[in-house]
Amino acid sequence: MIGDSRGESLIELKLSLLEITGRKGVDMTREEKIALVSGLTESFKDADGVVVSEFKGLNVSKLEELRKAANEQNISVQVIKNTLASIALKDADKNGFDLKDTNIFLWGDQLNVSKVAAKFAEKNEKFIIKSAHIDGEICGIDKVVALSKLPGREELIAMLLQVWNAPVQNFTIGLNALKEKKEQESA
Repeated sequence: MIGDSRGESLIELKLSLLEITGRKGVDMTREEKIALVSGLTESFKDADGVVVSEFKGLNVSKLEELRKAANEQNISVQVIKNTLASIALKDADKNGFDLKDTNIFLWGDQLNVSKVAAKFAEKNEKFIIKSAHIDGEICGIDKVVALSKLPGREELIAMLLQVWNAPVQNFTIGLNALKEKKEQESA
């Protein structure tokens, strides 16, 4: 039933999955696969963190929410065939992933990847974090969630500025108090 919203979301999901091939319903050529694996290998090498998640049952609008959240944090998100992903991960020295079923990969800065994945998993029970490669090792959801709770770069800068600003504020308050005391004594 094409008019059914579920049917439409399945069609949209299939179309987004076909982004990998570049052609509707046609398998990739060997050269295209080699180019894709080569590009993914370079991307994975540059990434501090890679998170592999299951997304079975999520509709297209939810996947678009994930893509939008990831783009805001400069995180790459892609559905990749497990065989191609395993080759690219191995070539990028990120070994140890057990790739089964349908997976979506998130990669980039380990802190932002963890934040995006954990926050999205918290809101969507069908998005299940399977494993991650962080700090040079394979880890589970516990480490991803723990990293997601750490403050980000902007938060750390704000905290640092508050610490640096506190002595100046206290000195200014002290000078004001001294000025008021001197004014009261002279009056």
